Amino acid sequence: MSINSAMLAGVTGLVSNSQALAAVSDNIANVNTVGYKRSQSNFGTLVSSRGANAAYAAGGVTATTRRFITAQGLPMQTSSATDLAISGQGFFVVTEKAENLQSTDVRSFTRAGSFQLDNQGYLRNDAGLYLQGWLVDSAGAIVTDPSDITRLQAINVSSVGGAAEQTTRITVNANLKSSQTLSPDLGVYDPTLNSMAMYDPDLGTGVRPDFSVQVPVSDSKGGKRTVQIDFLKGANPNEWHAEIRAIPASDVETGAGLTNGQLASGLVVFTPDGRLDATATTLFPDPDNPILGFQASAAAAPGAGEFKWAAGLGVGGQDIRLDLGGAAGGITQFDSQSLVQSVATNGTAFGNLTNIEIDERGYVTAIFDNGISRQIAQVAVATFPNPDGLIPVNGNAYRVSQQSGTYNFKTAGSGGAGLISPSTLEASTVDLSEEFTNLIITQRAYSASSKIITTADQMMEELLNIKR
Repeated sequence: MSINSAMLAGVTGLVSNSQALAAVSDNIANVNTVGYKRSQSNFGTLVSSRGANAAYAAGGVTATTRRFITAQGLPMQTSSATDLAISGQGFFVVTEKAENLQSTDVRSFTRAGSFQLDNQGYLRNDAGLYLQGWLVDSAGAIVTDPSDITRLQAINVSSVGGAAEQTTRITVNANLKSSQTLSPDLGVYDPTLNSMAMYDPDLGTGVRPDFSVQVPVSDSKGGKRTVQIDFLKGANPNEWHAEIRAIPASDVETGAGLTNGQLASGLVVFTPDGRLDATATTLFPDPDNPILGFQASAAAAPGAGEFKWAAGLGVGGQDIRLDLGGAAGGITQFDSQSLVQSVATNGTAFGNLTNIEIDERGYVTAIFDNGISRQIAQVAVATFPNPDGLIPVNGNAYRVSQQSGTYNFKTAGSGGAGLISPSTLEASTVDLSEEFTNLIITQRAYSASSKIITTADQMMEELLNIKR
């Protein structure tokens, strides 16, 4: 009967508009949810099958909810360096636990990038989901994989600890006074038996240097060490005796020919115009390669002319290039006061972690208070053939479905994946004015469907009254 079909059509209208109301309600409730994607109910007709001459029977309406996952919300600037947004396509890969991940553990995908450090140093968003990425390996490289999800790990910054860099280069800019009075001890000076390194005014040993330059260096653990360069005016014009030694001498162990912490000895020679004559200088065997080669503390006893860090220091070996002629001016010999213009070294002492920065390519960099920065991971970005086909789950995240297609992991800014915007969050795609308009339309449609049922009921009652 057509009256019955009209009543059933009204019921489908109530059900469909209830579903539309639920979608609008979800949108309004999540207007301030970071990375939320609005939903919309689309209506379609239901048609009853009938012959060409049959009486008309109402079919009704059905509603299908569509989520606009590919729509991008407006970027919102924040003050947190770990707030992230993706400018373009792609999703952050997240997990519900940070450690002991297995291939069977569920991975989710989200645009909600409000990440912050938890009490274990992991990056976790407000929904409790942990950010995944490729970690730096033992060689300091980041190896990415577009398809192996087990290669991804939760990004942790607490394991970075402190950092230090050893000194590998020293550059000295100083002047030695050309009219320096010759030392009365010059005649008894001997770099092996009576050296500047042996000088001790209390004991009356060694030869007092005419000028000294102290240089701070950092060992492989960031420990502060001191290297001193001593100069003694020679008997010949433009010629100075020079010794390089460690202070204190107990910081090193030396082989035959080196005493009291000596590292090298020889002549520093200048040209008549006061510039360093590198070819005549004998402080290093190879003037083009002036290297102080410290062997590791654990190395065997040094041979003749060799040296190593003291066993008690427990540090690694290092080569330090001592550049006396490459600075602006370098070592000069003019008839002015002997003084140090500048001493430049690389390397830093031990530093503690002070900040985390993430760039647009997803590189996570640890910043230390000694000026060192170190890459520790790269954030992975997942893309899908049909992102709108993903299945929504709690925590404003999504999971793979047959409609979405399989994932591909990419680095930010490559292969169609968007760039990462640090200190930025993606706003919800909900437009309140549009949602309130849909709310009014849905309410009216629901009321109209209820009128269908009321009218059909009245007509059915009239039919029943015919028998009376």
